[in-house]
Amino acid sequence: MRSFLATAVVFLLVLFQAETVLAANLVAQVNLSSQTMTVTQNGVVKHRWRVSTGRKGFNTPTGSWSAKWASRNHRSRKYNNAPMPYAIFFKGGYAVHATYETRRLGRPASHGCVRLSPSDAATFYQLANRHGLPNTRIVITR
Repeated sequence: MRSFLATAVVFLLVLFQAETVLAANLVAQVNLSSQTMTVTQNGVVKHRWRVSTGRKGFNTPTGSWSAKWASRNHRSRKYNNAPMPYAIFFKGGYAVHATYETRRLGRPASHGCVRLSPSDAATFYQLANRHGLPNTRIVITR
């Protein structure tokens, strides 16, 4: 009986550890040069979308961050209550979020945030929340 319980405990520990490792692998790679965002899950490309990042005079920071907090219907306090739906914040006031100016996707147009189409932003928002914000990485390169 003891060996059965020990085996069951070991099995459960391995199961939960494997789940934790898999959950830590949601990465959004933003390329400022190509104005694209590639989302990988466990190293497998799941999505590739056009984005708009910081226009002249408004830089998008480069680096790597875990997602800090999410807001489904956020509005910017800094920029005249501008809508920022499906916002995933990663550094201070910087976020990945939806824009309704979809014709500007594919070229710099924002005040520094990473903007996506509403449907793409909703998908990323859902993925980030499902995997857990601490397990979601946003990496921005030139």
